[in-house]
Amino acid sequence: MNSSEKKYKSYRMQTFVAATLGYALYYVCRLSMGVMKQPLIDAGLLSATQLGVIGACLYWTYAVGKLVNGFLADSANIKRFMATGITISVGMNFAMGVMGVSATNGQISNAVLFGAFCILWAANGWAQSMGAPACIVSLSRWMPLKVRGTFYGIFSASHNIGEGLSFIFVGAIVAAFGWKWGFFGAALAGIVGLVLVLLFFHNSPESKGLAAIEVLSGEMTREEYDAKSGDRLAETEEGRKIQRAQTRSLQREVIKNPGVWVLAAASAFMYMSRYAINEWGTIFLQEAKGYSLAEAATVIGINPVFGIIGTVVSGWLSDVLFKGDRKLPALVAGVLEAVALALFLYGGAARWVNILAMVLFGIAIGVLIAFLGGLMAIDLVPRKASGAALGIVGIASYAAAGLQNVVTGILMDSNAASGGHDFHYVSIFWLGAAVISFLLPILNWKRKPQEIRV
Repeated sequence: MNSSEKKYKSYRMQTFVAATLGYALYYVCRLSMGVMKQPLIDAGLLSATQLGVIGACLYWTYAVGKLVNGFLADSANIKRFMATGITISVGMNFAMGVMGVSATNGQISNAVLFGAFCILWAANGWAQSMGAPACIVSLSRWMPLKVRGTFYGIFSASHNIGEGLSFIFVGAIVAAFGWKWGFFGAALAGIVGLVLVLLFFHNSPESKGLAAIEVLSGEMTREEYDAKSGDRLAETEEGRKIQRAQTRSLQREVIKNPGVWVLAAASAFMYMSRYAINEWGTIFLQEAKGYSLAEAATVIGINPVFGIIGTVVSGWLSDVLFKGDRKLPALVAGVLEAVALALFLYGGAARWVNILAMVLFGIAIGVLIAFLGGLMAIDLVPRKASGAALGIVGIASYAAAGLQNVVTGILMDSNAASGGHDFHYVSIFWLGAAVISFLLPILNWKRKPQEIRV
């Protein structure tokens, strides 16, 4: 192994680890609200509908940001891009903690708290939308095609690690010290993530004096790559303009790809059921099954822990066993998700039943986050338009997650029962979304990767 290859592998691993762990800690700054809903309702500060609107503010700005930042990330310095987003997200969580202290002390009204939370959580949504595009583009820039699914699957465990930390770490803080301190705990996690990004997350092989990934991986010779990409032109301003024009041309073709939009729709319904559990699963266990906050948070926290198994195994298995074809394992995972959700919603209060449901749900969602949430769309498009494909899937996914939050809150408040809420219609809504999500990708069964010449 020559010095250039050693250097490449070292920087590649640093970037991959920083993306995976950094994004996991980034994620805690997004889901911190999920374990605080029952305490906020119990304190009389916010209603379920208001909490649904606050959650939707994050997901809708995240959805638009995912599209915009996905397109921008294709040609951005992704290290600066990700660091900027996590810094803002930390600030928003800290500000919400300060607002929480003020509300608890009676220094601001409930109406002001609601308005402030909407604004701050919306800003957090935009900041959060800068993380995933940077990480996914880093995989395209640093990973050979033959192992991209494996690394993507492992990286996707960052979602699950972040979710687990949100429910277990933040949940423990809230249970011990009160809901407002959950925001400060999330901000601390984000600061650790920022340090990882600044120290170990690298923009591209070229930024470290190496050749492009196509050459490093042996997919092309240097001469073939130069002839096709025109990267040598990037040394001049005119060359950079040509490259930007080529990237925009690729992105326009991705927008026209119907397969990407089918996957975006499927991911949207999957995200409805996924975030139904992440955002409302704790309160569901408390009200519908009589669990305490600590018990409910612990059971829901099992889901992302087992999701790690789903994400890690799925990418490797689809690369090795299915030769990069993700359709069949995605279908199996979609059916498993629906079965697990039905068990959770209708399987009774026994702890082992709900733990089993979260184990199965976590494994299934872990696979689906990797496949429907990005990898299957990226497989359909050219490497230099990965961010665009992710952006299209992202805006659909998180617009749907926001819609789910509002609909769930309204259904809960409009079906309030003595001492809590009636979850009958909510359960039908969540389960229906899960079923639709595994049916839609069948439309892409025979679709081939997109070939574009510029």
